[in-house]
Parts: sequence; C-alpha cells; structure tokens
Amino acid sequence: MRSPYGLRIVESSLKAFLTHKGRVFCDLSASALKALDAFSYPVDYPKGALLFIEGQTARGIFVICSGQVKLYFSSRDGKVIILKIAQAGELIGLHATLSGKPYEVTAEVLEQAQVNFVPGPVFTRFLRMNSEAFMRIARLLMDSHYADYELIQSLGLSRTASEKLARLLLRWSASRDRFQIALTHKEIGEMIGVTRETVTRLLSEFKKGQLLAVKGATVTICNRAALENLAVAS
Repeated sequence: MRSPYGLRIVESSLKAFLTHKGRVFCDLSASALKALDAFSYPVDYPKGALLFIEGQTARGIFVICSGQVKLYFSSRDGKVIILKIAQAGELIGLHATLSGKPYEVTAEVLEQAQVNFVPGPVFTRFLRMNSEAFMRIARLLMDSHYADYELIQSLGLSRTASEKLARLLLRWSASRDRFQIALTHKEIGEMIGVTRETVTRLLSEFKKGQLLAVKGATVTICNRAALENLAVAS
C-alpha cells in the first residue's frame, strides 16, 4: 500500500506506540494500545511533505515515530517564524484537534519521517474511554504551554542576536556537548527573528572564539561556560 507521496504505508503502528519513540503512549495497557492502533494510519513521508497547513481545518493528530517535523507560521507581511522542531515521540496537531479550531501552524517534514495519523473523532472518543490516556494528554498540554512560554520569554528577553543564538544552541544541546542540526542558516534565523546573514556571521564568530565547532550538520559545544555567559549577557 502506498501513501499520497508514493512511499510505504506501515500496516500496523502498535510497535511504534510501544517503543520509546511513541513515549506518550508507550506504557498504556495492551488493550488501550490496540484500540488506538486499530484507527491510526502510519505513513512514511519524504522531506518537504506537508502534514497540515496553517488555517486548515483540523483532521486529527500526528504522532512522529521517526524523523523531524518543522512547525511554523507566517506573519501578515509574509515573514516565516519557526515555532519548534518536533522530534520522534512527539504529538502535533493536538491543540487544534481537541479545541475544534484550525491548525495554528504548518507542519513540514524536515527529513524522511514515519508519522502515525489518528483521526480527530476517533482520538477524542479514545480519550473519553481511557482515563489514563486522558490524563497523559492533559499533562502534555500543560507541558507544551509552559515550553512555549519559556521559549517566548527566553527569546523575548534577549537583547542581541548573539544572545538569542546562544540561548537556542543551549536549548538544543541540553546536557549534550554534541548534537545534530537539520536546519539551514535561514531556518535558524526564522526561529530567533534574525536574517540568514546574521546567523552565518554569528556562527563564524562562535567558531573563531572556540565556543563551538561545526562539521556538516554536527555541532560540538567546546566552551559551554562561555556560551552560557553570552546567553545571559546584558
């Protein structure tokens, strides 16, 4: 069976929900997982595929099993603002599906990804019948709210482009000194509200100052303390 993009459709998503990549549902009861699996549609999507677009009527939720999905919206003047990069294990389209409102962002696949689709009516009925899953989703919505608030606060309080980029790199690295970036300089700029040229210049300055090293898509934090000082500079 083939997806709308001509790629393979995986006939069962139960295994994906049981793995760490489906961490929201990974330890629900077997009967609950089977009930959800019966109505979900796992599909392989190519890079650049759109799962949904901003303003589109919500059809359901998408669970990312592998790959990355870029979530962004456009301002009235056409400027693109990237909200986040959703990773394997995350649910997207949740707010719109549960509220009955249109999708508030566009979801674009950054690299080939396997994504499970669960229709909205089926998902809401599943939550009504599974109190444990309902509480998980409620907690997920609260966590998402606070994460969005922290991101807006972090970038909004940054006075310079170098602060914004340093904060973003620290968020991506967490406690790891080496990580992958699938975004172009233009897309990084769209996340922190600066131009592509500014991102390129700042990364060059960070490398020259030995704050980090970049090889292809791999970034290595060489001086975390200096990067943290830059992120809180006044």
